Amino acid sequence: MSINRLFRETVTRRAFTRHVAGAVVGGTIMASAPRPSIDAVLFDAFAVFDPWPVAALAEQIFPGRGAELISAWRTKQFEYAWLRVVAKSYADFWHCTGDALRHATSALRLDLTPERRDRLMRAQLELRPWPEVPAALRTLRAAGVRIGILSNFTPTMLAASIRASKLDHDFDHVLSTHEVWTYKPDPRAYYLGLHAFGLPRERIAFAAFAGWDAAGAKLFGYPTVWVNRLGAPADELGAPAPDIIVRTLTELVGFVRATH
Repeated sequence: MSINRLFRETVTRRAFTRHVAGAVVGGTIMASAPRPSIDAVLFDAFAVFDPWPVAALAEQIFPGRGAELISAWRTKQFEYAWLRVVAKSYADFWHCTGDALRHATSALRLDLTPERRDRLMRAQLELRPWPEVPAALRTLRAAGVRIGILSNFTPTMLAASIRASKLDHDFDHVLSTHEVWTYKPDPRAYYLGLHAFGLPRERIAFAAFAGWDAAGAKLFGYPTVWVNRLGAPADELGAPAPDIIVRTLTELVGFVRATH
């Protein structure tokens, strides 16, 4: 049975709005009801991999314009992904990333030579983990928690950064939304975690990097950890608050172990 068919047969409107009772403020669990055991954690790629070396490279290539380029590039990268899904003209995230880079440099009147384009695109395949990530992942695994990635990245992008980070043996599942030709926060994307782990959503925590991803995961019904490394404000998407907001995966480990 296909993922899409399983999704249609099992996901209901009630499932989209269900959420685990309780919330966390400043890393403190404020539970109002018993919490199901969390037996697995799904991470967004940027909760694991640090994207800022790409920004450093952009500044090196375009001195004084790097931050401006990264902002325009990232905005178009996700905008193109979502617009292609809505327009039913799907292209994978690598393709959207390249198109967004061309648009951003054109809009900013920057000279994107083939060599510069190759360097910036190649940097997307060489991401490294945030400092505390390897130890946090191994602590979770030692506690018997299963671990996966669920990302809009293509399988090739995920494999390359996992290999570059020497995390080849740390994930039970590496899931790309490309499998269902969509992007988070489409519920079909989050459903991939249920299919992979064979667990109910209440027992799979989702670790989001972006506020919109935390909102999407919470609306889907995952216990949600927002790894808000940048101290960003919450997105106004009508979603319940995440179960916990942390700055690092070290804090996430404490939350998961308390409920495992």
